[in-house]
Amino acid sequence: MIKDNRPYKILVVEDNPGDYVLVGHFLRERIAAPLIVQAESFEEASKFLSVEQTSFDIILLDLSLPDKSGQQLVTEMLEIASPCPIIILTGYADIDFSIRSISLGIMDYLLKDDLTTTTLYKSILYAIERKKIISELKESERRYYDLFRLSPQPMWVFNVATLRFMQVNKAAVNHYGYTEKEFLGMTILDIRQVEEIERTREVVARKKDERDGVYVANFRHVKKSGEIIDVEIYSSPITINAVNCKTVIAIDVTEKNLFELKLTKAIIKSQEDERYEIGGELHDNICQILATGLLSLGMIKESLVPSALSWFKRCEGYITLASDEIRNLSHRLAPTFFNEVSLEEAFRLLLESLNIGDKYKIALHFDAAINKYPISLELQLNLYRVLQEQLRNILKYAKADEIRVEVSFANNMLIMSVADNGIGFNNNTAKGGIGLANMKRRATLFLGNFNVASSPGHGCKVTVTIPLPQQ
Repeated sequence: MIKDNRPYKILVVEDNPGDYVLVGHFLRERIAAPLIVQAESFEEASKFLSVEQTSFDIILLDLSLPDKSGQQLVTEMLEIASPCPIIILTGYADIDFSIRSISLGIMDYLLKDDLTTTTLYKSILYAIERKKIISELKESERRYYDLFRLSPQPMWVFNVATLRFMQVNKAAVNHYGYTEKEFLGMTILDIRQVEEIERTREVVARKKDERDGVYVANFRHVKKSGEIIDVEIYSSPITINAVNCKTVIAIDVTEKNLFELKLTKAIIKSQEDERYEIGGELHDNICQILATGLLSLGMIKESLVPSALSWFKRCEGYITLASDEIRNLSHRLAPTFFNEVSLEEAFRLLLESLNIGDKYKIALHFDAAINKYPISLELQLNLYRVLQEQLRNILKYAKADEIRVEVSFANNMLIMSVADNGIGFNNNTAKGGIGLANMKRRATLFLGNFNVASSPGHGCKVTVTIPLPQQ
């Protein structure tokens, strides 16, 4: 990994030694020689920041300190830290507080449990750059600018009834390619793809998805040049001259999504390569050793006394059983269904191999329409892996006796669901494990969606929806 050689002086306001060590480790993974200073309290941080010769590039702030915490800490830290950018690192996911913090002047709000080297490094870069841009604008103009005009992200205000743009900021003009005059003669539907127009109308009309007035969603927008971009929008209602309007912040996440897609592909490829290597070794090496052992054992059969024959047959049976089990395991690790059998048959074989002793009542339904569409080998393998992963979860946790697998096709979408009648769990409080994350990554790899529906006592159902090219 290439490290950033620029000098960074970073103040970490953190009283937890373990968290401080972890943050320092993340920083050193991407920055060659960061100068990291620790303050274990607000008072100690104040002393560092009050020294004129002491300046920092970034401040990483924990929200719970021995002498201050919460909004009071954020407010006072912003007062004494200016113009240094501040990023909050916290163990508590509070959307409302994070929004308030950003509005007060915090550059970013990161959860410690979700923190990675990449997210921390990118957040620092973006925070420093954003702070630099804001400072340069303030210095050059020497007057107060409205947040709407200064925002580095595209923003606009539109009329809820007519959907017409009422105001747009400079970032929107620069990013989308339309002039301000052109924007004001358009509606928000003019920057949408045709297939998202109906969804846009529905989103504007409803309020149930808003949390304290803020609606967050992902859309695809179209620039004046025809370029299609992925955007994450934050929308909230506002009244202007007695007219119901909505403000929108549109963050272009196209590059982020592409990066995550590449990362997902790399992770899955690494997993598959490792599985194929292990499966190949089991099949080509271990199975051959067992086969050789079985042949060697057979050469001494004639020389055995009758009383030893029963032990000979028992050893022969054990070796044969081990060879069969290893062969089955190698086939699951490195499936060859795309060369030998159909996807449906591969699913059936996988279900049969895991249903030892007919412990489960299994139902597999495969829509005949699927056979009309050329599903790529890569997609077939990933669907197989999703089924494999969920079956492993069912066997380990569900305490079920029924498993239903359905693969159907509708509106150019492939829909695969895996359901059980087990004990289920609370979908709102359960922590997602590596298995669920892997399944979600595999769906995302094909621009699809992954959904988990479960409740205590009512089993679990995972659904993968993948768009297929139109025939």
